[in-house]
Amino acid sequence: MNIIKNLKKILRSKGRTNFLSKLASNSLILDVGCGNNSPFRTKTVLPDCIYYGIDICDHNQSKPLLADVYIITTPNNFAFEISKFSNHFDAVISNHNLEHCDDREKTLNAILKAVNIGGKLFLSFPCESSVNYPKRQGTLNYYDDSTHKFYPPNFEKTLKTIRDEGFEIEYSVKNYQPKLLFYLGLLCEPISKIRKKNMIGTWEYYGFESIIIAKKKQIN
Repeated sequence: MNIIKNLKKILRSKGRTNFLSKLASNSLILDVGCGNNSPFRTKTVLPDCIYYGIDICDHNQSKPLLADVYIITTPNNFAFEISKFSNHFDAVISNHNLEHCDDREKTLNAILKAVNIGGKLFLSFPCESSVNYPKRQGTLNYYDDSTHKFYPPNFEKTLKTIRDEGFEIEYSVKNYQPKLLFYLGLLCEPISKIRKKNMIGTWEYYGFESIIIAKKKQIN
């Protein structure tokens, strides 16, 4: 497991795993949209963290559920449940969740308020240009995933909202294309295109993912 974790840190230096690895070992973390074994994956990187997960269903939790607090709510109450934790967490992760929310503006505002002073934010979502990407199994075109709402989050508007809440942007990229995975995606693209299925590096080759990392400096 350490080999996989270290490989992810090398290949995706601004990805979720690397973000987690830089936090204090006992950090209080909120994971917004915590399906796909996210509690297990987070505890693998930070075993001693205090992990809160929130989602609208128990989605794909095939590994042991290692969450310290696990909240299942409704789409209508999603932002409200997050808003209960004002200035509470050392770090908040929203990894490909915002695009699934009925009210993404309210959800984002609640996420930002949940971060404590000096705390960190990791936010990722499909890029705006993904509406024009080819359709692939595993999602490459934004609308490949029927649970994606409306259109991709607006990158510049999202950055502005984060800054307006007193955050300093430490890293931001509209199309995340780390070099090694980009070239792996380039090599695999002919096969991916024929199979109509994402392969290693497909997202990075196209720059499917937008990523923002920020630190909360003050309360407005």
